[in-house]
Amino acid sequence: MTAREVELFEAARHRLGAIAYRLLGSASEAEDAVQDAFLRWEAADRAGIRSPEAWLTKALTNLCLDRLSSGRVRRERSFGQWLPEPVLDGDPLLGGPAATAELHESVSLAVLVLLERLKPVERAVYVLREAFSHSHREIARILDITEAASQQHLHRARERIGEVRREDRVDAAAARAVAEAFLDAAASGRTERLVALLRDDATATGDGGGTVPTIPYEYVGAERIASYLRAAYKPTPGKRRLLGGAPAVHAAVVNGSPALVAVVDDHVAGVMALSLVEGRIAAVRTFADPAKLAYLDRQWRSRAAEAPLVESW
Repeated sequence: MTAREVELFEAARHRLGAIAYRLLGSASEAEDAVQDAFLRWEAADRAGIRSPEAWLTKALTNLCLDRLSSGRVRRERSFGQWLPEPVLDGDPLLGGPAATAELHESVSLAVLVLLERLKPVERAVYVLREAFSHSHREIARILDITEAASQQHLHRARERIGEVRREDRVDAAAARAVAEAFLDAAASGRTERLVALLRDDATATGDGGGTVPTIPYEYVGAERIASYLRAAYKPTPGKRRLLGGAPAVHAAVVNGSPALVAVVDDHVAGVMALSLVEGRIAAVRTFADPAKLAYLDRQWRSRAAEAPLVESW
């Protein structure tokens, strides 16, 4: 492979990763899919490829469809729910600062959860059309289907997903303010302070990978969530043992939402993302699965963290 051919792939790497993350809901799986696309590019007859970007998009998309269809991406949980893999803002998988509003919205945790309702080909059509603005003609070529079939898949995908509430996007300063207010309310032991921050129809879910205890099932409603969180945020020796020690709690932005990041010995032990709609918390999502936090943990350790909200919880 020539240096120029390697450069062509590297120029497309971030875009390929962004597509793969939306298709798979997993940063680590997206990395693997991009690497597999490189191996296919390396083995291909590149002299006959007119459009490297189109060829790579097709190869990458079909690799992701293979993963979704073969069951390599497991969603079943014996404890808690399946949630998409969280990613700190600023990562190329999310699209970068110059990304369109559609690209940002397609990577919110709410949308990634909704995408799980779709069949693999519906998910591919929806992502390529809604997030990456491919025409139905281009999608038909990528997926080896007709344009009419692409339009039908998009229609069914929109029906399955339903109306998507637009979440508030925040910068680091706003995320810190929300996280601090939430942490103070949770630590106060007063449910009314938490209720004031939550929407009436808020939901709370957790993903511990089936091995780490977290929110056991979906809680719905501000009062019910506040009662659960008031107890959950009370430190105990048992909770600290599960986390590996007394964590420092930091504020961050995860998939566009404010988040609390629990850090023990410079490693991320847990994440709680707080999705906002019209200034109030619409969803609380807790991540405790070490495998699901591995990518975010690498991100965290490569950055200079701001002072924690709590030095030792």
